Amino acid sequence: MQLPTSDGGVRINQIYRTTIKRIFDAFFGVLLLICLSPLMLVLAIWIKLDSKGPVLFKQERVGRNGKRFTIYKFRSMSDDAPHQMATSEFDTALSYITRSGQLMRKTSLDELPQLVNVVKGEMSFIGPRPLIPKEEKVLRLRHANGADGVAPGITGLAQVRGRDEVTDVQKANYDGEYANNISFVGDFAILVKTFTDVL
Repeated sequence: MQLPTSDGGVRINQIYRTTIKRIFDAFFGVLLLICLSPLMLVLAIWIKLDSKGPVLFKQERVGRNGKRFTIYKFRSMSDDAPHQMATSEFDTALSYITRSGQLMRKTSLDELPQLVNVVKGEMSFIGPRPLIPKEEKVLRLRHANGADGVAPGITGLAQVRGRDEVTDVQKANYDGEYANNISFVGDFAILVKTFTDVL
């Protein structure tokens, strides 16, 4: 996913990064919200029938240039689960995951409400995953390599190269590699890899 060496290629990627990418996000974000609304309604009803609590899980995340925003996901854990911490920090994460949450997590359907974040411009389809404020180490590493200057994404380079199996340093390096080499071809490749991984 390296930038082309020609001046024309560089200009095209700059235009894509600053303008076209946002247009794509807004257009396809609205389109998918409309097309997937029946599925999202079914999931919302299932969540309400499956366990007590709200349908949506809301959590503060760190976005572009350190600006904080509220991320939306379908609730996949019981309502008494700790909110302001990463799932990887849980001692017994499985004990909190609901029946509906098990399927949604395996298929990434719990991420669908993030389409609202994409339409609002807080996130992109492709970019570094938004972190919670407590993940200070990765946030510092991202700032050092310039990865915090792009909008966080629903999926990203670190996710298709190992997701939770990579170390914090590797994750930040992948995020920096992505931020410095944004292109339509690269984003499309990540999108296809994400889709095939989910399948």
